[in-house]
Amino acid sequence: MSSQQHKSTTLHSIVVELAAADVGDIPPTLSRALHALVLKWFAAGNPSIAETIHASQNSPLTISGLLGNRRQGGVRIGDYFYFRIGLLDGSLIEPLMRGFEQSETQSLVLGDFPFVLRNMYALPGTHQLAGAADYGLLSHPAQVLNDIEMHFLSPTSFKQNQSIQTFPLPELVFNSLHRRWNIFAPQQYHLPSCEWNALVTAYDLKTYALKMEGGTEVGAQGLVRYRFNSPEAARIATILANFAFFAGVGRKTAMGMGQTQLALGVSLLQKPSKSKRSKTNKYLPVVS
Repeated sequence: MSSQQHKSTTLHSIVVELAAADVGDIPPTLSRALHALVLKWFAAGNPSIAETIHASQNSPLTISGLLGNRRQGGVRIGDYFYFRIGLLDGSLIEPLMRGFEQSETQSLVLGDFPFVLRNMYALPGTHQLAGAADYGLLSHPAQVLNDIEMHFLSPTSFKQNQSIQTFPLPELVFNSLHRRWNIFAPQQYHLPSCEWNALVTAYDLKTYALKMEGGTEVGAQGLVRYRFNSPEAARIATILANFAFFAGVGRKTAMGMGQTQLALGVSLLQKPSKSKRSKTNKYLPVVS
């Protein structure tokens, strides 16, 4: 990956479409299989980059879980699925795309279930969830938000005092994003340290258990509204809230956890109906 002096300024959200190639039941969690698949594509495109990513303590990737229609009674041949890859270093997109192109005709098995690769969408406008952003543009938001609603789309948890915290406290959420931003953003866009002094003013959360290869992980999913009273804290939090779509929040973001976005078009205080709430069950990417 690029050095600090030559870091890419771009971030990417890439969508990979799959189709079921058999009938039956798909394992509930395929996080390790999807992670291995993405690393396989990197290895095909540039083996040294794949090794660097694998050895890194701070992954430049976020990978969602497998999304799509899991029918009651098992999937059918041709059923549509997809997952999303976030890249925090824009220099990674070329080897990833090259590896995908070399591998797209190969058989694909995830968790002992066969799939067919359908497509990869990387350009903004080609898919609802495909997008790109720039650290420089993100660092100058058009509007600073004092009230920020975050939508935690997959189970989210944090390390806190050698334990695991499942409630997305403001300092845990925004410190997680702040740390990742300063690791991957070019030096000129680094953000200063910040005392958040934020309040949780509303939330609608549930905890969910995610069965992973290393054991069950519990995390929170849903909506949280944060209020920032300091203009500087609100400015930095707005930047990071938009960054969250690419970076994820908290632990195991390369294993399907912590998928997060700035919630738009929903107010927790209005208590929307379930039918309206379901519309927010989609990613709303920040695209350039």
